[in-house]
Amino acid sequence: MTDIYQSQCAMRRMRKQAMERGVIAILDVGSSKIACLVLRFDGPDRFRGADGVGSLAGQSSFRVIGAATTRSRGVRFGEIDSMPETERAIRTAVQAAQKMANVRVDHVIACLSGARPRSYGLDGQIDLVDSIVSEDDVARVLASCDVPDFGEGREVLHAQPVNFALDHRTGMGDPRGQIGNRLACDMHVLTVDAHAMQNLLHCIKRCDLELAGLASSAYVSGVSSLVEDEQELGAACIDMGGGATGVSIFIKKHMIYADSVRLGGDHVTQDISKGLQVPLATAERIKTFYGGVVATGMDDREMIEIGGDTGDYEHDRRTVSRTELIGIMRPRVEEILEDARARLDAAGFEHLPSQQIVLTGGCSQIPGLDGLASRILGQQVRLGRPLRVQGLPQAATGPAFSSAVGLCLFAAHPQDEWWDFDIPAERYPARSLKRAMRWFKDNW
Repeated sequence: MTDIYQSQCAMRRMRKQAMERGVIAILDVGSSKIACLVLRFDGPDRFRGADGVGSLAGQSSFRVIGAATTRSRGVRFGEIDSMPETERAIRTAVQAAQKMANVRVDHVIACLSGARPRSYGLDGQIDLVDSIVSEDDVARVLASCDVPDFGEGREVLHAQPVNFALDHRTGMGDPRGQIGNRLACDMHVLTVDAHAMQNLLHCIKRCDLELAGLASSAYVSGVSSLVEDEQELGAACIDMGGGATGVSIFIKKHMIYADSVRLGGDHVTQDISKGLQVPLATAERIKTFYGGVVATGMDDREMIEIGGDTGDYEHDRRTVSRTELIGIMRPRVEEILEDARARLDAAGFEHLPSQQIVLTGGCSQIPGLDGLASRILGQQVRLGRPLRVQGLPQAATGPAFSSAVGLCLFAAHPQDEWWDFDIPAERYPARSLKRAMRWFKDNW
């Protein structure tokens, strides 16, 4: 556990140094595409009124100066499957973005969508030595949280304080400087599969890049797609990617739950490929141009030319009705939404004051999806697009880039986490048994 704390502290320091130098890269390693954005941090005055778009949500401290995407290779279910192929794809995206920005990038902040995330809610409380809450007191109350046994092969990706209580007052975002006697804290910890995380770290290192931060794709998608009121009152973000679908729940502007479903848009493409006996590239084109999940009376008469290059005239001139295509796509989309619904039910989403659900990610662009989702997930469903950030190319403003844009916001204004506070090693959160063992070692 201490190793995680120290490595995350090192990454935070690296992020600060990169921002002081003025340039940092964002890397979204997905199952269907790898996106790289290069950010320049020059402060708000430099870009005022530059492109006619005002800064949204105070995001005026940076500007996108380079952007590139490439088809993802060697990534399945949001996890690295083939290291050399993924390395080549990352190098391609980063070099193209560097060329556009005309600047060299050494530090990247990355996000991963798979790795089987699990959420834990922890709490801790302490008596204050001095009546005024200091930075050390916040560090002590975070260290007092009793950490469960995550199991073998799990690592902490996020450890965020989501609520503070001082005496009888609760719902505080930041208690520092306030007066009281007893400080309590609720913390959300997100753990992921250690091997998937280490594979990504190793792959980025092989690309001659330094990792300055790592985030969950479900978290950053929610940051960019949910509007301020939704984050405050309670909302869920369902990021429907290519190989995995991320589910995150926010309330009081903090993420309180995250999970992932190992299904996505690529599985819909594979179903079309198998159902129509066509290559995956053709299936992807058919899905993009003609796909849908709600059939109407007109769709029986709309015929789609499948095409092909096998040389067999009859085979290459086949047509299929749009109703038949929808019949192939709909069951898989329903399965994805029902799995996401199961995750939300397990998290107790129905107890939130507002039950808004926002769909984002590339797979959310299937026509008719919002209507189908409202029947499966609940009434309040909308399609979300990421926030507009300065300098972002028009091609990168769609729902497929929610993770990348959210990662930009995460890079500029990261939320306070465990490792932002100076917790002494001996006070580092651990299970009671470990504390007892240490006490025996020290005293006998």
